[in-house]
Amino acid sequence: MTTLDKQPLPETQPTLEVRGYRLRLPGTARPVLAGVDLTVGAAETVALVGESGSGKSLTSRSALGLLPPGAVTEGALRVAGDDVLTMTPAQLRRLRTHTAAMVFQDPRAAVNPMRRLGDFLTESLRFGPAGGRSAQEAEQRAVEMLDAVGLPASVLGRYPGQVSGGMLQRVMIAAALMGDPALILADEPTTALDVSSQAEVVALLDDLQQRFGTGLLFVTHDLGLAAAISDRVYVMYAGRIVETGQAEALFERPRHPYSAALLAATPRLDAPGGRLAAIEGRPPSLREELTGCPFAPRCPIATFECTQQEPALLPVAGEPGRLAACHHSDRTGEVLAHG
Repeated sequence: MTTLDKQPLPETQPTLEVRGYRLRLPGTARPVLAGVDLTVGAAETVALVGESGSGKSLTSRSALGLLPPGAVTEGALRVAGDDVLTMTPAQLRRLRTHTAAMVFQDPRAAVNPMRRLGDFLTESLRFGPAGGRSAQEAEQRAVEMLDAVGLPASVLGRYPGQVSGGMLQRVMIAAALMGDPALILADEPTTALDVSSQAEVVALLDDLQQRFGTGLLFVTHDLGLAAAISDRVYVMYAGRIVETGQAEALFERPRHPYSAALLAATPRLDAPGGRLAAIEGRPPSLREELTGCPFAPRCPIATFECTQQEPALLPVAGEPGRLAACHHSDRTGEVLAHG
């Protein structure tokens, strides 16, 4: 087996398993994350979709134990079978260098502009918590990972300012692969890139995920990107999972009004008057207690029941693996028509 091959985890053990995860921050009237359930299997790509402020990034960062100051958590959050919420600082360091890795939104914010990219790539292997590799071994691994993302070894000698944004994001992906992780967390990895670079990065992540058998959580607000890369999708609103299912089925027929509204707001060339559909209203403030369905104030099909009783995330009849938290999941077609 070469260093580029990877043995996936047993199918019975998810690379990421989140169960009843709640996160509360000081000064908020309600939990920022309220009972999140989510899994990513070995060699599976899962998209986490929602507007800014929905809790997507907090969920992904929690998988690395990157919690805001004063955060209080409940529930379980396991990576490769180990609960991150109970890890010691030493265990967290090993998690972040060998078991899981993150690709952030802005690659230039993740690197020191005064250091060569080769130093950035090899640092985790040379000075890792499990004992460092030699400089030669670390550099060889870096060259292999750069080749995997389509970059030449000469990139090792360059500074961040000497490469394009698309190339730098490829370096970030190579860095994420350095420790041979079971899980990659991609937090809006294409936001800072132009359209052509976005397409290249998405295709690269998809290729590498299949090649290495790594679990991938792809965080995005763009449903088009989610549809292009994911096997399954979780839709998040106000810190809650409101719908989940196989990507193709969810985009073909959403079962939650929020999912349908996001789809209706997707840019289309045939949109009447060239105008984008918008979701009326605003997401709920963290300073407000929530009563009923969090989306009810913005939902065009909400009823009195929606304002009084929060719907549970329940299976959708006749659709295996499909869950929706909506009192009127059979009426979401009306939201698409409304949009």
